[in-house]
Amino acid sequence: MKKGLIVVIAIVAVIAIIGGVCVSNYNALVTARETVDSAEANIDTYLQRRADLIPNIVASVKSFAKHETEVYSKIADARQKLVNAGTVAEKAQANSELTSALQGLNIVVENYPELKTDSTYVALMDELEGSENRIATARKDYNDAVKDYNNKVIKFPANIFAGIFGFEKAEYFEADDGAQNAPDVDALLGD
Repeated sequence: MKKGLIVVIAIVAVIAIIGGVCVSNYNALVTARETVDSAEANIDTYLQRRADLIPNIVASVKSFAKHETEVYSKIADARQKLVNAGTVAEKAQANSELTSALQGLNIVVENYPELKTDSTYVALMDELEGSENRIATARKDYNDAVKDYNNKVIKFPANIFAGIFGFEKAEYFEADDGAQNAPDVDALLGD
């Protein structure tokens, strides 16, 4: 009778340990995935803030440079792509296109020195710079969260539970090819 009770207790203890490991790993994976989702939402918030500022900046510049319609068109198109982007890769691509379009706007501003002293324009550019800094920080935080989550998904024994429960690696927010190169201002100016 005592041997049977000891065996039952041992089986219950093993099941409890295995159950505890399962619950612990599952909860760690869920927490890490939620951290990734939260970090992605922060990027979305800052990208939207940036997209919301752009029409104000463009309107400010337009008042000084009415004939620079091509630049405004590129900015508007890039902004729309950013607003409509769904995946992390699409957001990264749209963000890169918008950054390139904004570089063209900066060239327009260089041609209108009086614009650079306009208080509305200066305030908007300060806000845009703040947005750019927030986006950079949010991208870093997102990629850190993705790294932590992906490590959990691929490391043993959590990888077993990740496979069972359908947890997949998350996508990093990566810069486009060539983003590390400074823009060719002469080419942008047509010289």
